[in-house]
Amino acid sequence: MAKVTPLQFIQQVRTEVGKVHWPTRREVMLTTVMVFVMAALAATFFSLVDFGIRAGLSAIVGGLGA
Repeated sequence: MAKVTPLQFIQQVRTEVGKVHWPTRREVMLTTVMVFVMAALAATFFSLVDFGIRAGLSAIVGGLGA
């Protein structure tokens, strides 16, 4: 790799940062809301699965003891 001076490095970084597509405020808000919605859906799903497994195991274990 070619050696670069600190000044060249900073210039290259500024050039690359200028190429970045920064999201708009609307895009950030929309994706944030989508993350919270998906997290709530995943939590609900796994809570229901956990409840189902717990109920099934309770029925099996309770049935064996009687």
